[in-house]
Amino acid sequence: MMRTRPIKLAAWGALALLLASCTSTRAPQPVAPLKPGAAISGPGDYNRPHKDGAPWWDIDVSRIQDAVPMPHYGPVKASPYTVFGKQYYPISDARRYTAVGTASWYGTKFHGQATANGEAYDLYGMTAAHKTLPLPSYVRVTNLDNQRSVILRVNDRGPFYSDRIIDLSFAAAKKLGYAESGTARVKVEGIDPHEWWAQQGRPVPLVLAAPKQAAAPKVMPQPVAEPLEQYSPPLQQHAAAVLPVQIDAKKNASVGASGLYLQVGAFANPDAAELLKAKLSDTVAAPVFISSVVRNQQILHRVRLGPIASRGEAEQLQDSVRLANLGQPTLVKAD
Repeated sequence: MMRTRPIKLAAWGALALLLASCTSTRAPQPVAPLKPGAAISGPGDYNRPHKDGAPWWDIDVSRIQDAVPMPHYGPVKASPYTVFGKQYYPISDARRYTAVGTASWYGTKFHGQATANGEAYDLYGMTAAHKTLPLPSYVRVTNLDNQRSVILRVNDRGPFYSDRIIDLSFAAAKKLGYAESGTARVKVEGIDPHEWWAQQGRPVPLVLAAPKQAAAPKVMPQPVAEPLEQYSPPLQQHAAAVLPVQIDAKKNASVGASGLYLQVGAFANPDAAELLKAKLSDTVAAPVFISSVVRNQQILHRVRLGPIASRGEAEQLQDSVRLANLGQPTLVKAD
């Protein structure tokens, strides 16, 4: 009789594992430890999810050290840029920066993709995205609810929606204790690397390791005489326009029952698409909708207007959207 108890326990354990595997929506993935010198953490056969979220491979974030502030002697990315028709003017020096507001985090959807600074985003790295701090720079972020703090390297642009002032990596949010809740009220303070090293009682190291660069398409340099950089965040980040299929005016003088459509933008980030849709809905009377499509193994969320009855009405809508600084609408095929 005493031998039946372990058998029953084993049976219940097997049943529990079977139920867990049935309720899982993701195929099992290998757990990858943090490797010194590795470009990014995680599985080698990483499959990017359609929605952002927490990683399914587990790493003890208590073992992840804060970013080490290093002086940057090369050029920084601090040119003015526009997103959603709004102009941003980055500051050239982050050392005396301070702000209080809401922080969020971004994870699996952007893991391994190029940041605005050209570095590979690692959700287990100690990095952050900010709208106006120079790239790169260093900040201390403190969760005002529990007083936990981390030091991060700012290497990306964003967030461009809601009232959030900074986007942190998943690891940073986990260490600050708000990865589960999604947002937290934080204080952001710029760091002077020379002062930081002096506080450690050590000189600044002479050899600086260059961060791992992510493979990204070549970007054409902006003309020197251009006063305002027309910056668009990369496809995998907050907003990226893709060229829609143009309609030939001569071949499409008469449109079928499907009507005309205008495409205002296409985004990898669904939040960016929803934001533009909301702004357009408040600006124009035409129906606004989001049409998603797979391009280059990536889902793009296209923001469109229509159907539109005539070409004259389409031109009026184009003018309205341009005047509202919401983009450059283009006639597209219905698909």
